[in-house]
Amino acid sequence: MTASKRASPPSLGSDLTRVAAHAIQQAEYEELPELTDDMLVRGAVNKGGRPRSPNPKRLISIRLTEDVIQRWRSTGPGWQTRMAEALARSAPAGG
Repeated sequence: MTASKRASPPSLGSDLTRVAAHAIQQAEYEELPELTDDMLVRGAVNKGGRPRSPNPKRLISIRLTEDVIQRWRSTGPGWQTRMAEALARSAPAGG
């Protein structure tokens, strides 16, 4: 484990036992607004996450000699991206 990662996720800071034991009362239901057809029409589903890339990357396996890997790694963070860019520049034009 690296020093930058936590051993466990941070606490929510709430008393989950008390929340789980709470019994909802009739008066609490009365506080909620009535769900109307207009509300449902305006509703939107947000799937979240990143938008799809127009040019997604694909995982492949390639065998390189150790010295080649070490030379690229010695260039610092982002070495894999720089390697992909160098390969893209040197790739033969295809149709």
